Amino acid sequence: MAMAILSFNPTLSSPSSLSFLTKHPQRVPHFAFFPSAPTPHTSPSSLSLFPKRIMHNSPSSRDPHVTRTSALIDPDGGALAELVAPPSERDALRQETSTLPSISLKQIDLEWVHVLSEGWASPLRGFMRENEYLQCLHFNCLKMEDGSVVNMSLPIVLAITDREKEAIGANESVTLLGPSGSAVAILRRIEIYPHNKEERIARTWGCTAPGLPYVEEAITPAGNWLIGGDLQVIEPIKYNDGLDHYRLSPHQLRDEFDKREADAVFAFQLRNPVHNGHALLMNDTRRRLLEMGYKNPILLLHPLGGFVKADDVPLDVRMEQHKKVLEDGVLDPETTIVAIFPSPMHYAGPTEVQWHAKARINAGANFYIVGRDPAGMGHPTEKRDLYNPDHGKKVLSMAPGLEKLNILPFKVAAYDQVAKKMAFFEPSRSQDFLFISGTKMRNFAKSGENPPDGFMCPGGWKVLVDYYNSLQSEENVVKATVGA
Repeated sequence: MAMAILSFNPTLSSPSSLSFLTKHPQRVPHFAFFPSAPTPHTSPSSLSLFPKRIMHNSPSSRDPHVTRTSALIDPDGGALAELVAPPSERDALRQETSTLPSISLKQIDLEWVHVLSEGWASPLRGFMRENEYLQCLHFNCLKMEDGSVVNMSLPIVLAITDREKEAIGANESVTLLGPSGSAVAILRRIEIYPHNKEERIARTWGCTAPGLPYVEEAITPAGNWLIGGDLQVIEPIKYNDGLDHYRLSPHQLRDEFDKREADAVFAFQLRNPVHNGHALLMNDTRRRLLEMGYKNPILLLHPLGGFVKADDVPLDVRMEQHKKVLEDGVLDPETTIVAIFPSPMHYAGPTEVQWHAKARINAGANFYIVGRDPAGMGHPTEKRDLYNPDHGKKVLSMAPGLEKLNILPFKVAAYDQVAKKMAFFEPSRSQDFLFISGTKMRNFAKSGENPPDGFMCPGGWKVLVDYYNSLQSEENVVKATVGA
């Protein structure tokens, strides 16, 4: 596949370059570096980055005779693979579930059912069969019937035990039971194949050392078989944890972007609280998109809401902190949508960041902000990073199937001790900057020590301090109980 790396500069907006991009749309580059200074020549049309226009129905225009023109890019495969049954079919499906052999889902499995049901993994229509699994594992993409390629870097699979395989026998469909024991879906036209755990781990993480969080939670204790098939989900997945209103599906997000008349959507994923350095980056990105000629770029602040490792800040605390960031005016609520991305976290570095980017295409995002060591973690047994911190953004620039997504590399932000605020790092005066890692931030909150003024909005910081104080109180109660 031919590709190019785009560095925004005036020469790219020359008539000859425009002619080339118009005649060779398949070569339109997708790795977008912003210029250090804006140029009057850069615009969406001159850079050939303006997304395709599609017709998409919005909640306010469900009348079949009324459509709204959307500036959003197409989902992978051309349409969202939404797998939740219509209300008129749900009673019959529930009755059918009692006639089929069943598989009991763990919480992570249910999160993947959620992901699949809403179309985040479009065009995938269920847990992977072996052909899809092998393409994903070895090529990080799937080949469509028309010969085109869509990115798919993480295996979305369902493991079963020997006993469950035997119970399924020759049946072509199985019922999927949620952790509570109720039926949540039917998997049809099933295929069962071996689960080579070592190969899966090695190819997904590039490491088989003990201590990988997702592996220990979901793979090591899992069965020796994988079952794939077409998924039919009985009703929308809900968690009833007070956060379901944040769990907007790709369809709902597209509707909201259209309602706000967005002509660009830039997505920012995180699994940590938002500090003012993050906000600086997001606000600066919007400013630069406006300078490029976009009229109404919308930020999708999209924290990951599935499985995370034990020492990460819990989802409910993060969402409350994000809420305070908007209430304190650090981000503009008029141009920001905060929603939960339901995927579990693998901590698989450059392999996983492709999944994070691909899923946002299906939600309508055409710009994706990528930072240092995206989806990475420390090596589980050695004192070093598991991945090269620059490889995530490099891999995204070359990943097959992500050509229509514009990758925005992180600008490094740190605390400017002279200006007393978060600012973009200046190597010429590096001694003036203080880097506050996520670990250091959590340690501040745990100890009750305040970070430097201007690091995080006061309301957001208070949420973190209150959370860690509650943990300390719980620990004290446990110690007192044990001591008694």
